[in-house]
Amino acid sequence: MARTSHTHAQAVDVAIELFSRKGYEQTTVEEIADAAQVSRATFFRRYRSKEDVVFADHELLLEQVVLMLSETGPEAREDGDVPAGRTTWDPAVDPYVEVCRAARLVFDHHVGQRETSLARYRLLRQVPALRDRELVTTHRYERAFTRYLRDTLRPDRSSTTQSIAFSAGVVAVHNAFLRRWLRNPDQDLGPELDEAFADLRATATADLSGRVAAPLPVTVSGEAGARVVVAVLEPGTRPDDVARAVRDALG
Repeated sequence: MARTSHTHAQAVDVAIELFSRKGYEQTTVEEIADAAQVSRATFFRRYRSKEDVVFADHELLLEQVVLMLSETGPEAREDGDVPAGRTTWDPAVDPYVEVCRAARLVFDHHVGQRETSLARYRLLRQVPALRDRELVTTHRYERAFTRYLRDTLRPDRSSTTQSIAFSAGVVAVHNAFLRRWLRNPDQDLGPELDEAFADLRATATADLSGRVAAPLPVTVSGEAGARVVVAVLEPGTRPDDVARAVRDALG
């Protein structure tokens, strides 16, 4: 795995360097393969396209995230057989914490690969096709979080709606903090990010006896004072109640 990781990292670096220097459309697959010291056939076997190679490190990172979550998922339990398609809840595991840990792993990956992350950020701002590819990558993380929560939360909280809501909130907050860091990479946003994740967990675990759970605003400073507001709501909440919850949070 270490050799594969190094190979992917090298390919990402050389591809981004070539795209930045020559232009995305002007750079050929052959040039990337030569710079990465692989054959054209090997390049297509590993990456399939120019878009894919820019995010090749995230393919491995996503695998790492899924593996991390599986270590606390129902399939890792040893206390008996579990019916196919549904698993038992483990009171010793806080699935919300595990998802936040996985999201923090992704954030730390960006920070740890500073030069690559900054170069990719500049490149994405220039190439719409790569921005679209980034959205696909982000959605794959969100789907992995949702699947894990749906299978691991205790039965009264394991609905797909609640799992989607929390996963989307974690990804939205992660992305907001990542954009802040990319604009000013000298700042240490780790403690603030952890606090924001803790706020999300507090909302998710709040008493859901009413129709609308208390919305929790997560304020993220950015351009033009932008804010991210996350509200966790019961399935079937009326549109008026949704609007009221968001308005109260913004207020």
